[in-house]
Amino acid sequence: MSEKVVVTLDSFEQRLMVNGLVGFKNTLQKQDKPLEDVEDLIMKVIDAPPAKEKRREREAR
Repeated sequence: MSEKVVVTLDSFEQRLMVNGLVGFKNTLQKQDKPLEDVEDLIMKVIDAPPAKEKRREREAR
């Protein structure tokens, strides 16, 4: 099993990444190369849950 990596993006960065991946997918499509892995990655980026805000209760005490 491969190691997982967590990347935190704001909404602009997420859209930028999706647009870049779609452009890459289009390039692969023109070259008749497989698209499945890139399509899966696009869906992961689109469907990624928002990060939960970390509470700072200890500092408030």
